[in-house]
Amino acid sequence: MEFTGSSYSGTYQSGRMEGRGEYTLPTHTRYEGEMKDGMFHGKGVLHFPNGGKYEGVWENGICKQGHYIFSDGLEYEETDWDYCDGYDRRFYTERCYGLKPAGESQLTNGDPPPVIPDGCYDCGDGFYDPNSRVVTAHAGGFLRNADDQEHEWITRTCRKGWDEFVGCSPRNSTNTRDRRSAP
Repeated sequence: MEFTGSSYSGTYQSGRMEGRGEYTLPTHTRYEGEMKDGMFHGKGVLHFPNGGKYEGVWENGICKQGHYIFSDGLEYEETDWDYCDGYDRRFYTERCYGLKPAGESQLTNGDPPPVIPDGCYDCGDGFYDPNSRVVTAHAGGFLRNADDQEHEWITRTCRKGWDEFVGCSPRNSTNTRDRRSAP
């Protein structure tokens, strides 16, 4: 395990992971639960670096049933999912605690939103640097390398760590300047 960057803390039988234990992957995803013959087997929870978790029942290393819970406590439902659909675009925290007063925006589910490093994007589970094409967790640490499809999606849709002005600026507009100088 030390060669792959993984670690295990728990019981062994005949040199194999067996019983209850905690297995940590190089990505800092951590499994806590039952093991059998060196594999996830029985009840267990995968804890992800972004704070989300997947609670499930495994059989010989394969998850047979389970559910995902986002870091803010929202539980994913495969059927009757009404969160963030075409009819209700509120963040989960807005559904739980209400909307902010008029004039105050909530840009992300987390409030206040994380400060995005210069030249990067906030892609939800971390910050994306388009030059290195690496996503790092909000708290720091490598999450993944972005492929071409994810790179295109992030640069097209995610919040940027810099301001971008579009259209005309009232300060530089000819009409505004003319109105201010008129008697």
